[in-house]
Amino acid sequence: MSAPGELRRAIALPHATALVVGTIIGASIFVQPSEITSRVPSVAGVLLVWVAAGALTLSGALVTAELASTFSRSGGVYVYLTEAFGPPLGFLWGWAMFWSMHSGIIAAVAVIFARYAGYLIPLGSAGTKAVAIGVILLLSAVNYLGVKQGSRLQALFTAGKLLAVAAIVVLGFALGGRVEGGAHFVGSAGAVRLSAGDFLAGLSAGLFAFGGWHMVTYSSEETTAPRTTIPRALALGTAIVTLAYLAMNAVYLYVLPLDTVAQSTRVAAELADTLLGTGGGNAISAVVLFSTFGALAGIILTGPRVYLAMARDGLLFRWLGGIHPRYQTPHRAIALQAIWSSVLVATGTFRALFTRVVYTEWIFFGLLAIGLMLLRRRPGLVRDYSVWGYPVLPLVFALAAFLVAVHEIAANPVATLSGLGLVLAGLPIYYLWARKGLALKAAE
Repeated sequence: MSAPGELRRAIALPHATALVVGTIIGASIFVQPSEITSRVPSVAGVLLVWVAAGALTLSGALVTAELASTFSRSGGVYVYLTEAFGPPLGFLWGWAMFWSMHSGIIAAVAVIFARYAGYLIPLGSAGTKAVAIGVILLLSAVNYLGVKQGSRLQALFTAGKLLAVAAIVVLGFALGGRVEGGAHFVGSAGAVRLSAGDFLAGLSAGLFAFGGWHMVTYSSEETTAPRTTIPRALALGTAIVTLAYLAMNAVYLYVLPLDTVAQSTRVAAELADTLLGTGGGNAISAVVLFSTFGALAGIILTGPRVYLAMARDGLLFRWLGGIHPRYQTPHRAIALQAIWSSVLVATGTFRALFTRVVYTEWIFFGLLAIGLMLLRRRPGLVRDYSVWGYPVLPLVFALAAFLVAVHEIAANPVATLSGLGLVLAGLPIYYLWARKGLALKAAE
């Protein structure tokens, strides 16, 4: 039992694994595999991209697992970047998280949830925003009342969405053979010329679908035996998601022609309509609702732990680091995150912020792998897990992460460079904040 004023350790291995799986699997796999298929127009190429994206995600998870087994305080990536490179880089991660990356994805997933609710119950523009803000506030309230409630909710919804994935795969292969004119694993009718740029574009889209794997590290102080639990959850969770994604794409390509998958923005709904007739799409809409709700629960749970860690380090207002005396949660950070994410939904600004800044996450991930190698040289550090294939695996992951970022910059330089500018704008804020902190210490 944790003492008052401390975070409660209530996240065991099943809950941590559910957090990894549930946070990653949101709407992407049900809605837009077209992002990959349209760029890589061959069955083998599509499946290869998903395997590569899963392998890279697992590599990043293993890198992060070693860091999690070395540093067990809450904050995850923020803590690891701070330890390896110093407070300025850690601050930039937290800065980008709050203003765009994390709050933006909360807003984006909430809007997706509301839009799919609109397929079942008609909603106007104002109604969609109201539902999105309502689900943010509801899940923030659940997490406000205790990490145990939040982690149990996450585990429940993760189990449900994995059952839904299994049902779609089984039904697809069982009924797909009866589809009249079905083209099982048949590629595009035209000649396929796959360039390195196309493959990299597809890989970037695949990595986006795997986003969120690192968030379990934010809640170390609420995880039982975090030095061993978090590494196991990262490895197990990313492996489960990779298998689920491969199975889903295999059934899409078994039932539907590749050209249909490439052009569809609601491929799971088209699959259901093909197998079950009219009305199948509504069933998939319910599945997407369920899945996005579960993903949103995990994303909302994890983010405030970073702001808590920053407040403890004096990089945010100290009051933001308060722990609720009864619920033992970072209640003020949860409330602030809910307010800002709701503002992004209400104004619609999350779209521009999120799409401009999300690629910078991979710059930080590349630096994370380099930071691991730097920390290996620091005497006195004890770790309970060592990444497999060191130093090759961290180096390959770092190079791949930087390559993804460079590709995104080359493909859309104006938006991505302006997004990088938004992140780097945090540097003068950091130095002003650090100077203020030094002045206060001197006064004491």
